Amino acid sequence: MKITCPCVTVSRLLTALMVVCLVGRAVAAPSAASRRIPVILDTDIGDDIDDSWALGLLLKSPELDLKLVVGDYGRTEYRAKLLAKFLEKCGRTDVGVGVGLKTSVEGEGQIAGWVKDYRLEQYPGHVYQDGIQALIDTVMHSRGPVTVICLAPMPNLAAALERESGIARRVNLVSMAGSVRLGYGGSKAISEEWNVKADVKAAQRVFSAPWKSVTITPLDTCGIVSLGGELYQRFVNSHDPVAETVLDNYRIWAKQGNADAEHQSTTLFDTVAVYLAIQHNLCEMERLKIRVTDTGLTVIDPDAKPMSVATAWKDMKAYQEFLVRRLTGDERGAAGLRKE
Repeated sequence: MKITCPCVTVSRLLTALMVVCLVGRAVAAPSAASRRIPVILDTDIGDDIDDSWALGLLLKSPELDLKLVVGDYGRTEYRAKLLAKFLEKCGRTDVGVGVGLKTSVEGEGQIAGWVKDYRLEQYPGHVYQDGIQALIDTVMHSRGPVTVICLAPMPNLAAALERESGIARRVNLVSMAGSVRLGYGGSKAISEEWNVKADVKAAQRVFSAPWKSVTITPLDTCGIVSLGGELYQRFVNSHDPVAETVLDNYRIWAKQGNADAEHQSTTLFDTVAVYLAIQHNLCEMERLKIRVTDTGLTVIDPDAKPMSVATAWKDMKAYQEFLVRRLTGDERGAAGLRKE
């Protein structure tokens, strides 16, 4: 159902009522389901392909209860259509789709061909034209904390904080953001990482907010993850509907650049943030105080807010195996990786 209403007040009221209904159903669910972590995904899906991989991993992770997906950093209609079609293909139309904040970034991206004949109105689930308000309402009407996984530049989150600062203390934020000791490709020089640099003011606002907790995977860990060889072929040859949907996206995306969708992945930055929303066992985690500079660097600063930072891998091969098992429906990947 697509909501279009010229009256902002009425639109927000309807959004809140729909969110309350969805949250109410979740509260009434069986006790096993109630132990799952409620999640909102904020993503710039449709630019780099790793967002599609991350959404696939999220849908295949039983520990996470996805409530809402919101497109971030402009290209609002394009991103919303990608999210809606992806969810529909994977049989998850119970998840609401939020249209994100309009920015100067407009138009379509490299997976536009996949949604050229898809209309947002045909999505069987809820479409929230004010995705910012849907995010706020989902957080504020939840009985417990909500995990927001941010895989994008941060204008949506900055706008949500501006509109309702109270969300911060009800949210565990997990983000793919920054560069602490290593840069792109494992460079020894730190980088101005895209999700931060694309909207520095928004990133500064988000990094300094009083979230219940903050966990980030900077380039130090997420920037060196990819799949190839036998592991990748297991993914390509899978008939799991989620894996097939990710691969459909990747094949279209690869035609626009130099990627080889039949033999290897690109860097799978965003998937690591989804993993960190579940557990941290395979990463070295440090408690660091991180500040965003005016040029978009993320630097350690004793006066900044502390956060949990995945600064290195304990076992990246185990993570790659976990990723493939989850996406392909391998039963060995159905359970979490936590060692008893």
